[in-house]
Amino acid sequence: MKTPRLFHNGIAVAGLALIAVYILMSIVSYFWLPFDPVAMDAKQVLQGPSFSTGHLFGTDEFGRDILSRIMKGTSVSFIISVSATALGALVGIFMGVWAGYLGGKADNIIMRCADILFSFPSLLLAIFIMAVLGEHTYNVILAIGIVYIPQFARISRGAVIALRSSEFIRAAKSNGANRSYILVHHLLPNITAPLIVQISLSLSTAILLESALSFLGLGVQPPNPSWGNMLSSARKVMMFAPWTAVYPGLAIVLLVLGFNLLGDGLRDILDPRLRNVR
Repeated sequence: MKTPRLFHNGIAVAGLALIAVYILMSIVSYFWLPFDPVAMDAKQVLQGPSFSTGHLFGTDEFGRDILSRIMKGTSVSFIISVSATALGALVGIFMGVWAGYLGGKADNIIMRCADILFSFPSLLLAIFIMAVLGEHTYNVILAIGIVYIPQFARISRGAVIALRSSEFIRAAKSNGANRSYILVHHLLPNITAPLIVQISLSLSTAILLESALSFLGLGVQPPNPSWGNMLSSARKVMMFAPWTAVYPGLAIVLLVLGFNLLGDGLRDILDPRLRNVR
C-alpha cells in the first residue's frame, strides 16, 4: 500500500504532529483535568510551576491552575476556529464560484461586496462586528466567519475563471450539462487544492483573531478560560509572575505554527510546480 505524499513532507508532518497534540489535549479536557479551571483558591495565588503542588504550569492571580485552563481553552479555540473557518469557507466559496462562472453583473456585485469587506483590517472588522452583535461565543464565530468570506470568495473566483474556458468544461456544456452540474461535478473538484491550503492557513489566523478578541474583552468572557483572556489578565502580574503569560502565549504560538506548517506542506504537495523544489 502506497504511503500518502503528505507523510513524505517533513513540514506537513511536523505541523500535523503539533495539531495532533492539541487535538488530544482538547479531547482529554472533556474527561479529565488536573484541577477545576474556574475554581479559585486563595491559598494557591500566583504559585510558580511545581511538581510538588501539582500545578505544573503554576497558578494565576486567583489561584486557578494554568495548565487546566490552557487545556480547557484548547477546546474553545478549536471550536471557534473550525466553526468560523467553515462558515467563511462555505459562504465565500459559494459566492466566488458563482461570481467566477457567471461573470457580468453577478460577478461585479459579488466582488464589490467582497472589496468592501477587504477594505477593513481583519481585526478591526471583527471588533466592529462584535461591537454591533455583542459579546457571545456565537458572535465571535460569526465575526471571524464574515472576515473570511471575501478571502475564500477571491480565491475560488480566480480558480473558476482560470478553468471555466477549459476544454472539459466546454465538453460538458456540449453534452447538455446545466450550470449546477458543471459547478458541482467539474469546477469544485478542480479548485480544491488552493482552498484546502487556504482553510489550513485560515484556521491559524482564526485562533489569533479569537485570542485577540478575548484579550480585548470582546470574545470568551471570564471566568471561562480562553488563551486570549488568560493573557489579558496576566498583564497585571506578568512582571513578577511571568508564567501566567508565558504558557498561554506558547499555547497560541505552537498551535498557530502547526497550522502554518501544515498549510505550507500542503501547498508544496498540491502545487505541482513546487513538489520538487524542496
